[in-house]
Amino acid sequence: MYNAKVIEYFTHPRNVGSLPEANGIGMAGNSDDGDQIWIYVQIDKEKIVDVGFRTFGCAAAIATSSMATELALGKSPQEALRISNADIAAALGGLPARKLDCSNFAANALHAAIENFQKSSTPP
Repeated sequence: MYNAKVIEYFTHPRNVGSLPEANGIGMAGNSDDGDQIWIYVQIDKEKIVDVGFRTFGCAAAIATSSMATELALGKSPQEALRISNADIAAALGGLPARKLDCSNFAANALHAAIENFQKSSTPP
C-alpha cells in the first residue's frame, strides 16, 4: 500500500514534538476519520529556524507531517506558504489515492502556523 519512503517517514519521523519557542502554531485535520496535525514554527528574521509537529492519525498523516517539516525548515514564510499538499505527497514518492484526501493535511497545518505567526507579529 505505501512505498518505502512513506514507510521510512512513518517509522522514523523527523522533527517530532511541539516547540517551546514556537511563535506560530497551526492545526488541520479531518473530523471524519480523526486525523489531526499540529505544526509548530519558530520564525526568526524571515526564516523558519525550527519546526516540529504532533500528529494523531494514520501512517500517511504522520509521514506527510514529517515531510512538511523538512520541506519548510530554512525557508522564508513566503516560500513555505507555497508548499502544497501535492508537493508533500510528491516528495514522499506518492500516496495511495484514498490517502490523498483523508490524510494529507500537512501543508494546511503548516500554512495555518505561518499565518498564526504573521497575525501575532503584525502590530495593531
